[in-house]
Amino acid sequence: MLKIVIATLTLLTLFSGCQESKHISYDGKKLLNEKCSSCHNINLPPETFENEVAPPMMAISFHLMDFIKVSNESERVVKAVEFVKDYVVNPSRSKSFCDKKSLEDYGVMPSQKGKVTQDELEAIAKYMFRHFTVKNLTEAQAIQNRFLKMSKGERLALKYNCLGCHKVKKDLVGPSFEKISQHYRGEKSSLKESIKNGSKGEWKDSKGAMMPAFKNKMSDDEIDTLVTWIEKQ
Repeated sequence: MLKIVIATLTLLTLFSGCQESKHISYDGKKLLNEKCSSCHNINLPPETFENEVAPPMMAISFHLMDFIKVSNESERVVKAVEFVKDYVVNPSRSKSFCDKKSLEDYGVMPSQKGKVTQDELEAIAKYMFRHFTVKNLTEAQAIQNRFLKMSKGERLALKYNCLGCHKVKKDLVGPSFEKISQHYRGEKSSLKESIKNGSKGEWKDSKGAMMPAFKNKMSDDEIDTLVTWIEKQ
């Protein structure tokens, strides 16, 4: 009897393991980048290129959500996802929601049959309709507008995550930019050298934190621009 119980439990364990191994978690964002970004601009808001081969993904998402026909609004995303799963592998002019001008400019997309699975397409589509929304676009544009209003030096400080270790008026991991400006006043070349090659032990309050070298990340022109901005703090 004991042998039968053990054998049954073993079979159940093996069966359970098989079931779990079949479950795959798909990352829609990662798949969108891997499977779609070679043709479609996936930025939010999208960038503009002269030789676009396909419409931006944001435009596709907005367009589908507007033109998918549903009897109940709660079905809109579900229907849009099903459309993507079908159209990407079986595209045709008659199925397309694109206007005539867009079809003339881009043509009908080539079938991706064999290049992407239905499960992958479902994950991609669900991410698309969750990410490319008017709300997210508005927030992204507001961030972009704030970024464009910054000086070039401040943009570089943000781009290279300088603000993760230094604040303008407050010490963080490293000294504030105000302190750095005072410390290197009249010694522009020394400040450039510190950014380019890094330093350690120069600031007692930094508790041994090391300033990493940026010579392989930033160009000389970028370092010059950043230094000029720091000097004004």
